[in-house]
Amino acid sequence: MTVREFREADRPFLRTLYLAARKAGWQWLDSQHWQLEDFDHSVLGEKVLVAEYQEHIAGFASLLVADSFLHNLFIDPASQNQGVASALLEACYPLCRKKMLLKCLTRNLHALAFYQRRDWLVISSGLSEKGDYFLMQAPDR
Repeated sequence: MTVREFREADRPFLRTLYLAARKAGWQWLDSQHWQLEDFDHSVLGEKVLVAEYQEHIAGFASLLVADSFLHNLFIDPASQNQGVASALLEACYPLCRKKMLLKCLTRNLHALAFYQRRDWLVISSGLSEKGDYFLMQAPDR
């Protein structure tokens, strides 16, 4: 497993990955208007890390580094349960000077369980255009 910084050549595949992963993971949302270009808007101005597993791009994470906020962590549905998300998360910690935060949709039970297994704590909740979410904080490192 290799985690590296985003390269422009990654964009076409990451667009496809982002669309496929959202459709697979957020089945309760209406995806009919989602587009490949949504990736571009979602990571604009963010630090993007890319995971490669068995010589293929398997996932990505994007951070708002100044805010220590993990905005995106998406894994190719074909690469789930291979340690890709864990590797990306580990690579994010050193980039955050403060406690890392993220929002996790409450209906995204798979992601919620992933973070809870890693001792992330729910510190508040809210409502977004995609539904209810938990604001979560990484454990002390």
